[in-house]
Amino acid sequence: MSTMKLMLLCLSVGALCAVHGEDPYLFFTWNVTYGTISPLGVPQQGILINGEFPGPNINSTTNNNVVVNVFNNLDEPLMFTWNGIQQRKNSWQDGTAGTMCPILPGQNYTYHFQVKDQIGSYFYYPITAMHRASGAFGGLRINSRLMIPVPYDDPEDDYTVLIGDWYTKSHSSLRKQLDMGRSLGRPEGVLINGKNAKGDGKDEPLFTMKPGKTYKYRVCNVGLKNSLNFRIQGHPMKLVEMEGFHVVQNIYESLDVHLGQCLSVLVTADKEPKDYYMVASTRFTKTELTGLGIITYTDCKGPASPELPSAAVGWPWSLNQFRSFRWNLTASAARPNPQGSYKYGGINITRTIKIVNSARKVDGKLRYAVNGVSHVDAETPFKLAEYFGVADKVFKYDIISDEPSATAEENISLTANVVKQNHRDFVEIIFENHEKSIQSWHLDGYSFFTAAIEFGRWTPEKRRNYNLLDAVSRHTVQVYPNSWAAIMLTFDNAGMWNLRSAQPERAYLGQQLYVSVPNVARSLRDEYNLPETTPLCGIVKGLPQPPPYSA
Repeated sequence: MSTMKLMLLCLSVGALCAVHGEDPYLFFTWNVTYGTISPLGVPQQGILINGEFPGPNINSTTNNNVVVNVFNNLDEPLMFTWNGIQQRKNSWQDGTAGTMCPILPGQNYTYHFQVKDQIGSYFYYPITAMHRASGAFGGLRINSRLMIPVPYDDPEDDYTVLIGDWYTKSHSSLRKQLDMGRSLGRPEGVLINGKNAKGDGKDEPLFTMKPGKTYKYRVCNVGLKNSLNFRIQGHPMKLVEMEGFHVVQNIYESLDVHLGQCLSVLVTADKEPKDYYMVASTRFTKTELTGLGIITYTDCKGPASPELPSAAVGWPWSLNQFRSFRWNLTASAARPNPQGSYKYGGINITRTIKIVNSARKVDGKLRYAVNGVSHVDAETPFKLAEYFGVADKVFKYDIISDEPSATAEENISLTANVVKQNHRDFVEIIFENHEKSIQSWHLDGYSFFTAAIEFGRWTPEKRRNYNLLDAVSRHTVQVYPNSWAAIMLTFDNAGMWNLRSAQPERAYLGQQLYVSVPNVARSLRDEYNLPETTPLCGIVKGLPQPPPYSA
């Protein structure tokens, strides 16, 4: 690409090409529209990307610049978030209500982000309203650069498997249900890549395998409500990667995949050449819902057996499986250095934040809260308010304490929930779940070390049980009923980052907050400038641009 063309490209997408111009660019144009789909046999309104449900896969490589021009042809504002992509120094592109203005109907916006120093399996989805309930989600993979070895042989092929529970109501109906103060209730089924095989011999296979070859399956739970147990009929799975990090390669007959989580497994086609079922079924529910998908061999000689492999049972089984996950300390990362060179267990903790989720009715309507505060978005995104110097007119920092009071669960207030965090502090976050249902939490902009998950209540003495050597670094963590989870991370990524329930219903009704990691020095070393193409809204619309960050 010529220098002139590169400069024009930078102007068009608001990129910092002086920093990243040497890395390849991937361009995508997405037309987002409504369309009729029938994944469970019931016609319903879906949200399509370029006519596809699910949306197209983004296939990238470490350090690629991803440029996605989104045309919003819906009748509502729209915004995409990139689940697990760390957006180094670039929360401007994170795609949440606290960082960006949405794409208005009939308009377009170009996202530009770099998958810097990352590998692994991720997905994207629309975070506005309840749009995810109608589609517009898809896989996002980051392949390792050729110069960086991976700890297994190249597979014959690489497949994305999107599993998730599904409602037959439209996203607008589900949103109206939440706005009226009612829970979504139980979903109607489970989908695998937008389908559920009927098992009548007429199902088209989702994937094909050659006898004797090994394949990589990237499995992500893109659903709304439930953890899912995933297995492949007659085929053990070798776990090799979780949310961007290589793991110790254990063999599993089935794997629990919680909301928002992704993992990669290797599967060898060494069985009788015929059809086999992929199975995804709900966990920890009174009634088990099951989704099926067909895998076939190239020289298929018969249909899949109707006898499905059984799912795991109980919370202890799932917790024990979590404890079997270990970081592969001998494997390379996205950079040419050992993953285990980061000795997180030897870093002093500078702050401990305890997060307690709760559910209560406020004025007769269901709300979810964090430490007694049910988050409400503002008309002006918090990040823009900070950048333009008008944060005090939009929200207040630190309205929750690091240690919630005993009455925090009983009295819920509705307001913006923004926590200020010093840049580069090493922080411990405790998620304590006092409810009877499983929780799943996601943090934008970061990966964190999942040091422990245990039943009961957390106390400082529990640190003796932490895994301080090889806990898997992830961006999503599950918390079982009446249990707690401890994560540890360095807040080294300046910006405004969303910590939310991975269950969209709960996030929509307030179970989320934002962590502001200020760029106090206003330095380009810590954070990029606001892209020139960024649309403005709320009270910052029409304000003069602040002085840009300096080197």
